[in-house]
Amino acid sequence: MTSTTLIHVTKSQNPLSPQEGVITLSGYGIQARVDRGHLLLEDGVGGSRRRARFSRVGHGLKRLVVVGSDGNISLAALRWLADQDASFVMLDRNGFVIATSGPVSPSDARLRRAQALAAQTGSDLKIARELISRKLGGQERVVRDYLCNAEAARIIASFAAELEKADSLDAVRVAESRAAGAYWAAWRMMPISFPRNDWPRVPDHWQVFGTRKSEISGSQRLATNPANTMLNYLYAVLEAECRLALATLGLDPGLGVIHMDTPRRDSLACDLMEAFRPRIDLFVLDWIARQPLRRAWFFEERNGNCRLTNSFAEQLAQTAPRWAQEIGPMAEWICKTFWSAMRSNGDSPATRLTQTSRKLVHDPSIQPAQSPEFRPKRLCQYCGKPVRIGKRFCQDCGRTFSTEQMIETARQGRLTCQSAEAQAKRASTQRRQAIERSSWDSSRQPTWLSADVYKRELFPRLRQVTVAAIASALSVSEVYASNIRSGKRKPHPRHWQALAKLSGIFRKKNSTH
Repeated sequence: MTSTTLIHVTKSQNPLSPQEGVITLSGYGIQARVDRGHLLLEDGVGGSRRRARFSRVGHGLKRLVVVGSDGNISLAALRWLADQDASFVMLDRNGFVIATSGPVSPSDARLRRAQALAAQTGSDLKIARELISRKLGGQERVVRDYLCNAEAARIIASFAAELEKADSLDAVRVAESRAAGAYWAAWRMMPISFPRNDWPRVPDHWQVFGTRKSEISGSQRLATNPANTMLNYLYAVLEAECRLALATLGLDPGLGVIHMDTPRRDSLACDLMEAFRPRIDLFVLDWIARQPLRRAWFFEERNGNCRLTNSFAEQLAQTAPRWAQEIGPMAEWICKTFWSAMRSNGDSPATRLTQTSRKLVHDPSIQPAQSPEFRPKRLCQYCGKPVRIGKRFCQDCGRTFSTEQMIETARQGRLTCQSAEAQAKRASTQRRQAIERSSWDSSRQPTWLSADVYKRELFPRLRQVTVAAIASALSVSEVYASNIRSGKRKPHPRHWQALAKLSGIFRKKNSTH
């Protein structure tokens, strides 16, 4: 139980309370101050405000994230957070980390000296190889197991193999850069789904992942579609956690080995990020593959820059503890690598993030606690309302999708599937399908297109094809097309050739036969 006293909260707003240990403040007139030993927080837009009051015991707060630039954070509030081992992070929705502040720990001058002399001791190349090796290994698994692109996985694996014989930082950077080209090319046609009610307001370039390079900035900054915007924001959350982790260990987050001497950026934090970028990518990929994105979560600026709304930014910020826990062991390994280059008298740096040294002293069998995995709320695939786990549609839309078709009766202005017109259309569709099945000649099917090929190669690639494209190619309803894509229905063999063309394996197979 958290001891939180709420005051003057409008009924339309959720109260400010830690979600996974994170509170996100957004809007205008943001306030964080201390009054008689209590932390007072306030945010909102206009007259719609959220306010909360936290005591020093039982608050459950681990991160205070501010998304915006209008308001005040008092020095007493920063001290209150530091005393409670809670961190402060200020982010921009475009993917910039503006400020971070966490619990202060004593630093060792010998460790920072070793970090500064990394180029002379060779620890810089060792760290760079390990970080980029982990990154390329993660990218290979993503494109092979989730994007089902064996060719891209082979290319990335070949560049990962080059890292073992890389004798300079430039060679490491070149391998990483070339692998990135094959990696993001595999993402290009990834479909992005939205609830059907949102389709009229969704631009065409929002419906696929596209490229990582923005047409506005020429780089990854200022994304122009929702998927890239989510990546940029989550990368900012990851960068903030990397900053905090390195500072806690007594390292200088700005003195890096891969991103050396990059102005206006914490280079070592960016180095540490590289090993965990595929985890962010997989998180976003799993999100967009499982359920639709809501149009209300994003808005488009006049120059075409896609940005997150406050409510959705709060959801993504709740993943911070998850990334912090994953970062800890790798950050401590970097610290030990710098330390070992000093040839010290056998002592070792403190493991402040994982507490490994302390736990081994008391009980070597103790395993580090796992933080609960963040899961996005499930949404109705038609209207976008929240639904229970295991449900695809809300109660109202479920009645509609329980039949094969959804027919809109314009005269009555409501949905119905039992009218005479609807029954006549269903009968006509069934007659047409029966004629197509009876007239289909299986001898025209390519010999290589068997049931085994459909199961092993064709079906996994359907996740890269939109439901609308499947429905159009097969002349079926979008509900049935969605069931084909998810595996709930297996289409008649007469449809396999059209699906093979959509998925891209038709040309590849014909060229090899």
